[in-house]
Amino acid sequence: MPYLLAVTVLWAFSFSLIGVYLAGQVDAYFAVLMRVALAALVFLPFLKPQPIALVIKLLALGALQLGCMYLFYYQAFLYLSVPEVLIFTIFTPVYITLLYDLLQKRFQYRFLLAAVIAVAAAAIMRYQALSEDYWLGFVVVQMANLCFAIGQVGYKVLLEKLPKSINQYQLFGWFYIGAVLVVLPAWWLLGSAQYPTTSTQWSILLWLGLVASGGGFFWWNKGATQVSSGLLAVMNNVLIPAGLLVNILLWDQQQNLVTLGLGSALLLLSCLVCKRSGSTVGVANGPTN
Repeated sequence: MPYLLAVTVLWAFSFSLIGVYLAGQVDAYFAVLMRVALAALVFLPFLKPQPIALVIKLLALGALQLGCMYLFYYQAFLYLSVPEVLIFTIFTPVYITLLYDLLQKRFQYRFLLAAVIAVAAAAIMRYQALSEDYWLGFVVVQMANLCFAIGQVGYKVLLEKLPKSINQYQLFGWFYIGAVLVVLPAWWLLGSAQYPTTSTQWSILLWLGLVASGGGFFWWNKGATQVSSGLLAVMNNVLIPAGLLVNILLWDQQQNLVTLGLGSALLLLSCLVCKRSGSTVGVANGPTN
């Protein structure tokens, strides 16, 4: 849980930096490539020889959770407004709890209830009027949500089957390499020559790559192995109130404090639902380093 909370705070600030300094100013494909490439460089020195089957699984998870997720996510803005994209990202908790239960061949109704509450909370905080022609965009965003959910659940299940003697930081470089293998050709084929032009933009890209992506996704996935699938699902939407608070405190943006408070209360309720179902259910027994 501490890892998930720390990354939530980290990403809340990072998304604000993207919106203010990079969005519409730097090519999205180049920004994503920089993020995953720098993140890979952080973990390359720690890579240890692993069985080929394990390496392939880590490459695939990284390709899905980071590479494909980012590509779908940025394509969604061709069909949807920013508020619409934000609305449609709130379904990730449901995908996580259903995917994990499917792989475990069981059904934890409390976790699904918690995920649905988290979706309702996010909807309250993020709701905006929708345009009439949005179904294609909706599908694209759900593909991004599914990629992110499959990556989290897949990593959690994979680590549960590994011995505790394996250190996660010695595996995670393969995860980022998998993302690079997807993003690099996408940038080459679809990117534009819209590169950073200021030291501030380059500094933010370095921060996003080395810290927000490099450390963030490692800590997030490590945290995913230490909590129940229900709590992991709920934490995917906790970023919404955190991001809104950052916008209020740092960028002086206007937000509806009533809906923010109500949504946050529902998120707390969803966490309590997960806790009542038993703190050890769905928690990884694998590596913790």
